[in-house]
Amino acid sequence: MMRDKNFKKWDLDIFFDNLKPYKKSVILAPLFMIFEVVMDLLQPKLLARVVDEGIVKGNLNLIVHTGLLMLGIAIVGLIGGIGCTIFSSIASQNFGYDLRKTLFKKIQNGRFKDISAFSPSSLITRLTNDVSQAQQLVLFSLRMLVRAPFLCIGGIAMAFFINLKLSSMIFVVIPLLLFIFYFITKKSFSLFSTMQKKIDRINLMVRENLAGIRVIRIFNRSKYEKTRFENANEELVDASLNAINLTVKIGPLVMIVVNLSIITILWFGGKMTVNSEMKVGEIMAFINYLMIILMSLMMISNLAIFISRAGASIERISEVLNIEEMDKKEASYKKPFFIKGKIEFKNVSFSYKNNQDTPFLKDISFSIEAGETAGIIGTTGAGKTTILSLIANLYQPLSGNILIDGCDISEIDPYILRDNIGFVTQETMLFSGTIRDIMKWVDEKVSDTEIEESLRAAEIYEFISKLPDGLETFIGQKGVNLSGGQKQRLTIARAIVKKPKILILDDCTSS
Repeated sequence: MMRDKNFKKWDLDIFFDNLKPYKKSVILAPLFMIFEVVMDLLQPKLLARVVDEGIVKGNLNLIVHTGLLMLGIAIVGLIGGIGCTIFSSIASQNFGYDLRKTLFKKIQNGRFKDISAFSPSSLITRLTNDVSQAQQLVLFSLRMLVRAPFLCIGGIAMAFFINLKLSSMIFVVIPLLLFIFYFITKKSFSLFSTMQKKIDRINLMVRENLAGIRVIRIFNRSKYEKTRFENANEELVDASLNAINLTVKIGPLVMIVVNLSIITILWFGGKMTVNSEMKVGEIMAFINYLMIILMSLMMISNLAIFISRAGASIERISEVLNIEEMDKKEASYKKPFFIKGKIEFKNVSFSYKNNQDTPFLKDISFSIEAGETAGIIGTTGAGKTTILSLIANLYQPLSGNILIDGCDISEIDPYILRDNIGFVTQETMLFSGTIRDIMKWVDEKVSDTEIEESLRAAEIYEFISKLPDGLETFIGQKGVNLSGGQKQRLTIARAIVKKPKILILDDCTSS
């Protein structure tokens, strides 16, 4: 998705909403930075005084007093810098914490259809790398957005105060630097966006290889996967170098402008010194202020580049945050609603792309009584899993009605509905933990007796009872230390331990 501006309104809302609880730190960080900036701006002027009034005239007393004053100012500036760092860190770290929490909640509660549009590796990158980029942007902004403009404006004011005639050169240098910064920043946004997509691809490949390592070795495809990963890795390196090579050009270009500016100042300043229009200390101070101005512009440039990079991350985060939540409890839900288990489809049509012209399912109608067992048979891709997902309200139909006990599914609180559904998916999904933890995952209140009954019903109790640790046996992520059949039976036991009114088995007995 391309766009002309780095941030839209909802992009900025990410910052406003997540920084609001920490407004004290957001306000104090810039205030402390202002102290540091003011102290920095005073130093060149005091240095000029030491040179012109102290060294040139041999006034040792003035040199000592001014030196002590400069030391005191430096200490005050140091305190300001430390204070800004502390409060900006508090704001940025808590911002990252809240943003990650908000993103995770959105992934949990977002419409299943919309969440499925993102690959798991992409969501992981958005939840980790992209949030870190946004977090760093907050940290740099609270420091640089105050420091850079104040140094620039203050430096210009002090330079004009020293010599109005020589200061006219600043209006030549600044537009030239701003043009360089604008050109590079504009180009860098798309490059950093491409780089983030390459990181997504790397994460996807790592995830696939870790999940399918057995298959890879069985089919002797390790060499092929290594080559595929190397190619993706090279693409990431190329994308990173393209972005970095563009941004690093700023430094040399700025230094050329800085050095030319210093040479010009020394040339004209030297003539003014000979003509007694300026003092040596004033030339030194003027050069220092010019350096402050140029370095502040450099800070603004670096911040702009970082905004470009973080802007790509903010855009990706916003794509997830803009997903509509499905599980909001609305007043229209019928409460209380006690589910018996009758399911009825009336002319239901469904499309994954909301395309009414070519629906994936069209005019599906059937009825299953409470307590009745029914099977749905069809070829691969016929829509069996889709129908089961519609029953659990993971997707919403384009048209028609899905009724549970005569009540439209859209009028039933999804939490209540799913509390009464046991769903065993095609892909076996077991979270890491003990067998007892896995069984209690669906309902923490189930007793060991109920767990045993469910394990017996799924015909896996005999196997578990022979394990040295029994229910305390640790199961790895996705059941890596179980066979295919054992994993399937354990997921079936997990589904029936909650005693659901509706039990859905989606091709889960293949092993």
